[in-house]
Order: sequence, then C-alpha cells, then structure tokens
Amino acid sequence: MIFVVLGTHELPFTRLLEEVERLQKEEVITEEVVVQVGHTPYKSETMKLIPFMSYADMEAYFDQARLIITHAGTGSIITGVKKGKTVIAAARLEKYGEHNDDHQIEISETFSNKGHILSVVEMEDLESKLEEAKSFEPVPFESGRDRMIGLIDDFIKSI
Repeated sequence: MIFVVLGTHELPFTRLLEEVERLQKEEVITEEVVVQVGHTPYKSETMKLIPFMSYADMEAYFDQARLIITHAGTGSIITGVKKGKTVIAAARLEKYGEHNDDHQIEISETFSNKGHILSVVEMEDLESKLEEAKSFEPVPFESGRDRMIGLIDDFIKSI
C-alpha cells in the first residue's frame, strides 16, 4: 500500500493527487493508494480518500505502507523516516497556490541531500522517483533533540 499524506495546510495540493491518479491509470502504480487529503477537495475512483484522521489512524497507515508519498512538511517526513520507510516528499509550491512560499523545497532538499528521502519539486519527476524508490535504502534519521536539550541544560546550569 502507498500512503499519500497532504497534511492539514488550508491550501489545496491537487497537483500531487492528479499525478498519482495519472500513474495509476497508466498502471505505473498498481497497488492500493490511501490518501490523507486534508483540505484538498478531490474526487477519485482509484484512491481511498480520507480528509482527516486521528493520530492513531495516521500511525497505523504509516506502519502499513510500503511507501510514503508526502507533502514536504517536516512532521510528515520525519514520521516516515523514523519508521524506516521509503519516503518521497513533494514540495508544495507558491507558484501553484499550494503554499505561502517555497520553504518546502528547502525542507525536502535538506532531507534528500542527507539520504533520508527522495525529493520531488515538479510532478513530472514523480514517476522516476517511484522507480528509484524500488531500490532506495534511506539513511536512518537521528534527531538532534537530545543534543539540543543537553546544550540548553548546560547553559542553564552555568548561569
């Protein structure tokens, strides 16, 4: 199963869903596709669309999925990579009215450059990334959270 995550941003991200559906119709994608669509209005006969779901349901879909295709939001990317999943992150772009700016390009490129995910900016690249995903081995993600907490703790103790 492929789990597509659009997040909860109020602007629609139909460009990604149109491309996934096109690839289904061309039989590039042959397995079940479940989509957390959020605020994106979309109708599909080929994908299971769920607007919003509980944290537990999201976790279950992340766990069950063979592949995650997500908007390039940090939370969605990190959830996938922490679970050791192959993640393709597609950046929402300002020029298509999908976000307020293009910060998702920076997020997806940063994770991609470190070997954690595959990154897509323009949708015509999704098909090649799906092929690449078949043999992609993500670099395990290690959070800098504990290090940051240690630095803050050391600073507080030194005061």
